[in-house]
Amino acid sequence: MGQDKRFLTIDGARVFDRTLDVLGKLFSETIVVLAAPIDSLDVGECRVVYDLIPNAGSLGGLYTGLMASSRPRIFAVACDMPFLAPDVIRFMASFDMTADVVVAELAGKFQPMHAVYSQRCLPFLRAMADEQDLKIHKLFLKEALRVAVLGKPQLTVLDPGLRSFHNINTPEDLARAETQF
Repeated sequence: MGQDKRFLTIDGARVFDRTLDVLGKLFSETIVVLAAPIDSLDVGECRVVYDLIPNAGSLGGLYTGLMASSRPRIFAVACDMPFLAPDVIRFMASFDMTADVVVAELAGKFQPMHAVYSQRCLPFLRAMADEQDLKIHKLFLKEALRVAVLGKPQLTVLDPGLRSFHNINTPEDLARAETQF
């Protein structure tokens, strides 16, 4: 994108603020994980924590969020998803409470930064980070973890266009998102 995605705006509001608003209405605890302090970032009442594993990208952020959470399971989401659907998040958070991971697989790709993770993932995430194996989707292959995979048929009932999973990676994605509001 050439800029910090946390500051992208759509329809006059930052995508990051939209995310915090949705999460704040669904969960009693919202944790924002950052690599380093950002002075101009307003997180409201959310708790801010900083990466426990430097230079580990989203995997390190997921590890840090799980470590900081007081809950046995968390919903982890990226900061660049402007159309989060509360019904989808509620469904995923309540789906198969015995699963260590609840993740969507859409068009043959996992959606690791719109998923539910249990504390049982922590040692696997740490080992992956230590080995510089930073692809979160490789966590789903760990035989010791119970992974529940949701597909398009289960999710389109709640979100017909699967907009909740759209993220903004390019200026074209941003322009497309602006026309959808």
